[in-house]
Amino acid sequence: MRSGARLGIDVGSVRIGVATCDPSGSVATPVETVRRGAGDLGRLGELAREYQAVEFVVGLPLSLSGAAGKAAAAAREFAVRLASAVPVPVRMVDERLSTVDATRTLRESGLAGRRHRFVIDQAAAVIILQHALDAERSTGIPPGVPVDQGEA
Repeated sequence: MRSGARLGIDVGSVRIGVATCDPSGSVATPVETVRRGAGDLGRLGELAREYQAVEFVVGLPLSLSGAAGKAAAAAREFAVRLASAVPVPVRMVDERLSTVDATRTLRESGLAGRRHRFVIDQAAAVIILQHALDAERSTGIPPGVPVDQGEA
């Protein structure tokens, strides 16, 4: 398992859920929800510095069959822009059902509805990052695929 804090990212069309982990890569925790649009990449860069992140882990929303649709293309495009804007590596990992899992978990805990969407985004980022950490811990291989700034 590589050491260093990572930032997990759940990219949506309106909001970006952000999570981090401890330097040993054991436990993911929510950080904040960033509004998509002007300044979003700058804020993510600030968070990378604040948490001394060694890597971003961006969720890739594939369909249940593994096919990449519009949401996956948008997440890839965002990850490429992020890789160009921050001084740390960016990886993309499969995030099938992370938002569904986060919504169900929060609903079961009594949080649901429109005013809690920002919490759902953070919870989805936690799920994305925790799955990536667990996968790396069990295999010894960094999860997902690295994003190159030059991809499009």
